[in-house]
Amino acid sequence: MFSKYLRLGLTALFFGLSVWQFIEVEIGNGIMWLLLTGLVIFTYFRNERILQAFWFLRKNEMDKAEKALNKIKNPEQSLIKGQLAYYYMLQGMVQSQTGIGKAETFLRKALKTGLRQKHDQAMAKLQLAGIALAKRRKREAQVLLTEVKKLDSRGMLNEQVRMLKQQMKRI
Repeated sequence: MFSKYLRLGLTALFFGLSVWQFIEVEIGNGIMWLLLTGLVIFTYFRNERILQAFWFLRKNEMDKAEKALNKIKNPEQSLIKGQLAYYYMLQGMVQSQTGIGKAETFLRKALKTGLRQKHDQAMAKLQLAGIALAKRRKREAQVLLTEVKKLDSRGMLNEQVRMLKQQMKRI
């Protein structure tokens, strides 16, 4: 919605207003401006469209998630590195429902850009393993599944890994 430079400018402005209000002994107004500063900083690190897309993806509404992601114009310039990685991951998950070629490209970009959490890396590699299996690249799928096991320390993806291994036996 807003560029990252505008967000930083608003943060500086709101923080300055907060300091001014504290100097003027208007404590309530100073606290309000400080809270607004925190809100703008939060949206700098967590893009609202990406959060919206995560919400729709969780509810399994792929078309709404895709619309939310498509509202982000020029993601390479408007998103910071961490947000860009999650943007690519979400695009890959949405595209995996329609075309696996584009999905594979987006998921590889997400891993290359750098997903922060190991669970998210495991999820992306699990999707890539499913795509590799669909393209009959059994060896690549096996390598990706072993990486998923290493990354998934909580065992939340065990059932999906087991299902992919069952499919792998059929090929």
